[in-house]
Amino acid sequence: MAQVIKDSEDKNNKGLRGKLNKVVLAYSGGLDTSVIVPWLRENYGCQVVCFTADVGQGINELEGLEKKAKASGACQLVVKDLKEEFVKDYIFPCLRAGAIYERKYLLGTSMARPVIAKAMVDVANEVGADAVAHGCTGKGNDQVRFELTFFALNPQLNIVAPWREWDITGREDALEYAKKHNVPVPVTKKSIYSRDGNLWHLSHEGDILEDPANEPKKDMYMLTVDPEDAPNEPEYVEIGFVSGLPVSVNGKELSPASLLTELNHIGGRHGVGRVDMVENRLVGMKSRGVYETPGGTILFTAARELESLTLDRETMQVKDSLALKYAELVYAGRWFDSLRESMDAFMEKITETTTGSVTVKLYKGSVTVTSRKSPNSLYRQDISSFESGDIYDQADAAGFIRLYGLPMRVRAMLEKGI
Repeated sequence: MAQVIKDSEDKNNKGLRGKLNKVVLAYSGGLDTSVIVPWLRENYGCQVVCFTADVGQGINELEGLEKKAKASGACQLVVKDLKEEFVKDYIFPCLRAGAIYERKYLLGTSMARPVIAKAMVDVANEVGADAVAHGCTGKGNDQVRFELTFFALNPQLNIVAPWREWDITGREDALEYAKKHNVPVPVTKKSIYSRDGNLWHLSHEGDILEDPANEPKKDMYMLTVDPEDAPNEPEYVEIGFVSGLPVSVNGKELSPASLLTELNHIGGRHGVGRVDMVENRLVGMKSRGVYETPGGTILFTAARELESLTLDRETMQVKDSLALKYAELVYAGRWFDSLRESMDAFMEKITETTTGSVTVKLYKGSVTVTSRKSPNSLYRQDISSFESGDIYDQADAAGFIRLYGLPMRVRAMLEKGI
């Protein structure tokens, strides 16, 4: 429950649960957030400012939002285009770090929540709000991601999480509450799946997916064609990188959001980037989800391949070990944790020389690397070639092997009594 601000001078406007002056609500225009608007006014006697972030979820998701918000009782709707910030300051650092959660998940929802929550804190400051609210359930990860960001950026803000407070337990209860408070119910058809979309990915949960034994239906996917129906001819794509970050596609320099959008289109038509996994949620339960991340899958494949040229063995091993922790922090909502920020400085430093290009071949759901080039490559053909011996004298290997294997040799001598 929110920490309620007492207002002795305005007791008449006090809600059922206390008094807040103005609340910034993370707003989508769907049934849940439409109902939250009058619920906040009734329970906290406050003005409600609805906030919507454009993180690439699609223009259809943004149409008519102001009319919906005000019809629900909001005093204002604020919409911010965060697409470039999202890709540049959140997605690309995770890409550079090689952050993948539990072997498969490319953190699409996890990265989007802190950029949205940060913008909510900014809006709260701009409109003079004393609280923020979200429509996350008490069973999921997103409540943690939003609230840890609020804590980190403005610990004085009150936080209201209606799903942890109210008596509404499902869609029918929400519809009844909307009718009682004259809230126009969105007429869009409710999907049988719970989906979250942004410029990086689209996730699917619920319905038949709740049983891990069930294969997803073919018509569930929205960003990628079925690999069986993808073109019969492969497509080659060249990705250019500077210091570990992608900057171009097929020689054309693009902004971060434009680059990702282009790769989403290319990868989507070849059925690239589908992941079906059972993951461990932060709150302790396992959940099954299906993700579509076409452009992200291409970028991760290319970035990792370029590092094979530019990173030495020890650096790569340390980077891979830290990438696991990095992914865990992002998944757990600790984007603004000093540990993640420190690790990010390390990732930025070691990828300073990761500049070059990688060409991949896309074919029926697969991404195959066909070429990698870097002006900072540590690969030397004159050293690795079997035809040359000027720099590497093969006779030197004998002494190296004797020293490298000495511990094993000593143990064997002990066991055999030599």
